Amino acid sequence: MKINKTNAARLLDRAKIAYELIPYECDESDLSAVHVAGSLQEDINCVFKTLILHGDKNGYFVCVIPGEHEVDLKLAAKVSGNKKCDLIPMKELLPLTGYIRGGCSPIGMKKPFPTYIHETCLLFPFIYISAGQRGLQLKLDPKDLIKEVHAEVCVLFNE
Repeated sequence: MKINKTNAARLLDRAKIAYELIPYECDESDLSAVHVAGSLQEDINCVFKTLILHGDKNGYFVCVIPGEHEVDLKLAAKVSGNKKCDLIPMKELLPLTGYIRGGCSPIGMKKPFPTYIHETCLLFPFIYISAGQRGLQLKLDPKDLIKEVHAEVCVLFNE
């Protein structure tokens, strides 16, 4: 089966970063990272989801966290230099990032946003993130992702 490269994959090629494109069976009624991990038969802790937030001082920013966790808005606000923040409304996702729900990659958004990734990413030799479309994941070294999107490694939720 031929897998078409996404913009995120082309950007990784340009940066000479090793990755794998991993297709999975997409369920339009369940776009959760838990479903993705199950489809890939991978540990949910190494399947990361990309969330877009808006802070009251510094505007939009990106949080990348393990799939079954919820971002702690107080922690996210603090690391991003905001007093408070919220997830953006779903209708803003496509115009802002160029991506749809269930296919939002931290790589290759319409414009770069400050990006924060939860520290547990460094516990794994590789993690999964969306390749930029539903049904396709990027498998890569978290250190390469951090370098590519200039992410800050931090705590985004409490265990």
